[in-house]
Amino acid sequence: MGIRVTVWNEYRHEKSEARVSEIYPKGIHGAIADFLGKDPEITVRTATLDEPEHGLTDEVLDNTDVLIWWGHMAHSEVRDDIVEKVCTKVLKGMGFIALHSAHFSKVFKRLMGTACTLRWREIEESERLWVVEPNHPIADGIGPYIELEHEEMYGERFDIPTPDELVFIGWFKGGDVFRSGCCFKRGYGKVFYFQPGHETFPIYYNEQIQRVITNAVKWSKPTIWLDKIEAPKVEPLEKI
Repeated sequence: MGIRVTVWNEYRHEKSEARVSEIYPKGIHGAIADFLGKDPEITVRTATLDEPEHGLTDEVLDNTDVLIWWGHMAHSEVRDDIVEKVCTKVLKGMGFIALHSAHFSKVFKRLMGTACTLRWREIEESERLWVVEPNHPIADGIGPYIELEHEEMYGERFDIPTPDELVFIGWFKGGDVFRSGCCFKRGYGKVFYFQPGHETFPIYYNEQIQRVITNAVKWSKPTIWLDKIEAPKVEPLEKI
């Protein structure tokens, strides 16, 4: 069966902006699903905002090991009950990968417990994505850095909890830096935030970016699945 991945995308920019649809004619979710689907260890499906239940039915979530999330212009339209279901799944063991502007998604903010605000600008500046933990599984196969010709700038302060592990730091030509690859544990699930991926740049066709996301899927796959979240009363193991 392999690692079961669902790629979620709000899928709005691609339908309303010609520049974005030219870059991602199958949607950002389609582009990500295409490269992930080439890995024999991964089976992939997609889901989008305007599908019933945002494409995240109980059947879909029950058959998802890792959920990848891309959102930007419609965070507020994601139903709170769906957010609750996704966060519960993460606490039970599901992996969650938040890409680019998904830092401001309801799911990511709920998992972080902070505002997740940052500084930004969009002037097509270059970014150098430095690997600061070269022995981390997510950085496997990546050199000292990834060079991106154009990207939207995200800058500190990024209002998130201190990451359990920091894999990438982004440096932008305008001088800003950003914690661009952050790992967290939430309950029994693993969470990875990865900053590159603005919709008007072909970031998800970059082979190194694809490698990072593929590595992140394998890193965040569940090792333990809880059937339910509970705080049981237990008897002592030893005689008292």
